[in-house]
Amino acid sequence: MQGAKPRLRLFVELPLAAGLTIPLSPEQAHRALAVMRMAQGEPVVLFNGCDGEWRGGLMPAGRRAAAVTLSRPLRPQAAEPDLWLAFAPLDGPHTALLVEKATELGVARLLPVLTTRTQGRSFNAGRLAARALAAAEQCERLTVPEIAALQPFDRFLAGWPGARPLLVGDETGVGRPLAEVAAGLAAGVAGGLALLTGPEGGFVAAELDGLASRPFVTRVHMGPRILRAETAAIAGLAILQALAGDWRDRGSFRGGNE
Repeated sequence: MQGAKPRLRLFVELPLAAGLTIPLSPEQAHRALAVMRMAQGEPVVLFNGCDGEWRGGLMPAGRRAAAVTLSRPLRPQAAEPDLWLAFAPLDGPHTALLVEKATELGVARLLPVLTTRTQGRSFNAGRLAARALAAAEQCERLTVPEIAALQPFDRFLAGWPGARPLLVGDETGVGRPLAEVAAGLAAGVAGGLALLTGPEGGFVAAELDGLASRPFVTRVHMGPRILRAETAAIAGLAILQALAGDWRDRGSFRGGNE
C-alpha cells in the first residue's frame, strides 16, 4: 500500500519522526478499524502542530487498538496566520458551526465573549474543541486552534493585548469597510490581528462606546445587508485571509507528496 492515497488524517499529541510508532487513542483506533475498516499497513497521515505532517502505516493490535509507524514527512511545519476571532456564543448549533468554519479559515485562537445580548450562554468548551480538532484534520491545516475560556465583555476588553489590532464588526454602519481596512494592513494577518463579531441583535450602545474608546480598536462593516452573527464572522475572516492573509500565497499543499 506504499502508493495508496491516505484516507485518514489524525492529530496526535506526541513527537513525530521517521521510524516512530505512534499509538492511537481508543477513539482514533475505533474510527480506523471499526468505522473505516482499514487494513494493516494502510497509509495514515499524522500531525501534531509542531513537527509537520507525516505519513505512516496502520498497525492494528487486536480489534480495538492500533498504532501508526511513521515512514516519511509530507510537509514541514510552516508559519500560519496569527489571526484571532473573538465572538459572542450563539444559540443552538450555530456556535459549533462558527468554530468549525473559523478553523477551516485558519484562525489561530478563538475567544468567546459574553456580551449583554449573548444568547448562547451554555458554552461547552470540550465539545467545541473536538469540533475544531475534527475540522483541522479534515481541512489539512497543520495546527488546531486554541479555544479560550468564556469571559465577560468588560474583562475581555480590559485584558486585551494593546499591541494587537482589534477589528470590530459594527452593524450600525459607523465603521470603515472591512475590505478597505484589510487591504491597507502593511504587515497583513501575519503581524497579529483579531476580529470581534457581536451577538444576535448586535452590541449595546455601552459596549460600542467602550470599544470606540480603545486605541487598538477599528470599527468595520461588511456591506449594506444585515448578516447573521455566524455569517458576519465567516465573511469577515474570508475577507481578511483574502486581502491580508494566506489566501494571497500559493500555500503548502501535499499534492503529489502523499
